[in-house]
Amino acid sequence: MERFLAIDIGASSGRHIVGWRENGEVRMEEVYRFPNGVTEDRGHLVWDVKALEHHVRTGIERAKAAYPDLVSLSIDTWGVDYVLLRGEEPVLPVYAYRDSRTESVIPDVHKIVPFSELYRHTGCQFQPFNSIYQIYADKKAGRLEGVTDLLMIPEYLLYRLCGVKSREYTNATTMGLVNGETGEFDGELVKKLGFPANLFPKLSRPGTVIGKYEGLSCVLCATHDTGSAVEGIFMDGNEPYISSGTWSLLGVKTPAPKTDIFSEKANYSNEGGVGYNRYQKNIMGMWLVNELQREICPETPFPEIVKLAEESKCEAFVDANAPEFLSPKSMKAAFDKAAGNVFSSVGDYFRCAYRSLAISYREALRELEENTGKHYDRLYIVGGGAKNGFLNRLTEEATGKKVVALPIEATALGNLKIQMEVL
Repeated sequence: MERFLAIDIGASSGRHIVGWRENGEVRMEEVYRFPNGVTEDRGHLVWDVKALEHHVRTGIERAKAAYPDLVSLSIDTWGVDYVLLRGEEPVLPVYAYRDSRTESVIPDVHKIVPFSELYRHTGCQFQPFNSIYQIYADKKAGRLEGVTDLLMIPEYLLYRLCGVKSREYTNATTMGLVNGETGEFDGELVKKLGFPANLFPKLSRPGTVIGKYEGLSCVLCATHDTGSAVEGIFMDGNEPYISSGTWSLLGVKTPAPKTDIFSEKANYSNEGGVGYNRYQKNIMGMWLVNELQREICPETPFPEIVKLAEESKCEAFVDANAPEFLSPKSMKAAFDKAAGNVFSSVGDYFRCAYRSLAISYREALRELEENTGKHYDRLYIVGGGAKNGFLNRLTEEATGKKVVALPIEATALGNLKIQMEVL
């Protein structure tokens, strides 16, 4: 029996999941899990790519030992972050998207190319951490000197395994540099911003086999985890989805990017899918809840936290997408300030966080329906957040949609599905 390995790495943890087809269904088993997270280096937030590579290799060995009939592997991660290389050597540190280094260069970029022009070219929503701003910060700091390659995190890890430097389409569309019409890097933007053209070659699509690692085919899945997650959702027709994890990615499949003024004002993004466009919006997601738990009650398990939130009578809510929640020194203090110091219990904080997410989903769906000219009856939720019955209920009440919660490893499933279709 042929088996396949999905390596799915998120901002807080990674997992190796073996999958195979059995009786017409995809079966999955997790064989390795490891922690991930940003570290601090001289006042900046960075990723430990050496540790990531170590865990990737360790998990592969575990998977091969358990399932000698493995035939392929693929890696997906979060978007926007990348590794610069000079030949074979990475340029360290590898900055994390929550680092504040882009704040000073965003006005410089928009002075060269106003955001409205960027949006017409790429359809990429504004986020202060978009790769375009990170690369410009690298340029100003002199970090691009002598650089031969720019690889997104999963591309770098695959390169370390099989020796092939690839650039995958779905992850590239998170950078703010891919032209919405051509589906390739936008040479005009690259030239205007003074980036080295050799860093932006032709893109490869999901399903491309790029090399071998210890007898296993290395396949490009949709290497942006949300792209793989959407592939893993089995839905009736085309309905909106939320991939609910550290971020909540809410969107719907469309035939082509939508780069009109209404989409720009709503800050909707257009990201690559497997044969379609993902018209979606970033919402702060479980980051809010995870950081509150880490700070307020680190020993309290989440089922108990949810119970406390359900018992709370707090009616406060905050703007879940406000910049002060992106990377605060204290999430509790950020909530106190935004809500006006109204919280009297632990449950109040979490009820506010969950209510705020549900309200943000409602507003994003309203914008989505207005901008697509379509009405939707259902909302599919996958990822860790899909397991939260309280949040699902709040979302259903706020949006008026039938919530279909699929507490499955959708990202790993989509990753595996793409491998299975190729081999």
